Amino acid sequence: MSALAGGLLLTDIEDGVGLVTFNQPGRRNAVSVEMWEALAACLDAFAADEAVRVVVLTGAGSHAFVGGADLSALERVPGEGAARRAYDARTQRAHARLAAFPKPVIARIRGLCFGTGIDIALCCDLRIAGRDAEFAVPAARFGMAWSPGCVERLQALVGSGHARKLLLTGTRIDAAEAERIGLVNEAVAEETLSDRVMELAGAIVANAPLALAATKHAAVDALLPEVERDRAVVAAEAAACFDSDDYREGREALDAGREPRFRGR
Repeated sequence: MSALAGGLLLTDIEDGVGLVTFNQPGRRNAVSVEMWEALAACLDAFAADEAVRVVVLTGAGSHAFVGGADLSALERVPGEGAARRAYDARTQRAHARLAAFPKPVIARIRGLCFGTGIDIALCCDLRIAGRDAEFAVPAARFGMAWSPGCVERLQALVGSGHARKLLLTGTRIDAAEAERIGLVNEAVAEETLSDRVMELAGAIVANAPLALAATKHAAVDALLPEVERDRAVVAAEAAACFDSDDYREGREALDAGREPRFRGR
């Protein structure tokens, strides 16, 4: 296990799964600038590492996934508005890196998932929550507006009506309601949460890396504005899968009645 940002971000790799833990339980795993920047570096490393097939994001302890942004440093800086804009600029790279990360990402959500926590979860491909989880976007309660990109992602996932209710009221919803509106894929018993996430991660790891990358890119591209979409590249990536060793391995394994051994080539 590796520790980044002074131990506030922990990383590990096991059986094809890259694990990232937001490790600030005393502050409900609130994400600081240093943690965002460490996350960007970690994602870059995971993207380049062929041993990593899927990434799981989680929070330390049982009380929170991510309870929001850690803005404590801004409170010591004169001109908080300018400091907040500087914070946003410094965290933008990590945010964009997570949103466009080329490998599947699963959010394992236990406890509070507020504000920045929801935004991080929205950038993941799958969101699995314990039944004790709670969700809220309390920005308006603090005189802040959520960024347009965050609003777009939330509305794309749960629809305009549910998104506006969360954004305009700032009230909490439980995991059952989050599952009902589509904010999370599954809400499971807390004691089975880790096993369920690793079961899903294992199912992803067993699939062909090139096919996963092409599928992930197609899914991300489909949510972009029309003028930013690149259908030609997405189509070329899908076509390349049929010319890959992995495709041939998949067919041979099926004919032989065995599990395929994909290499990402």
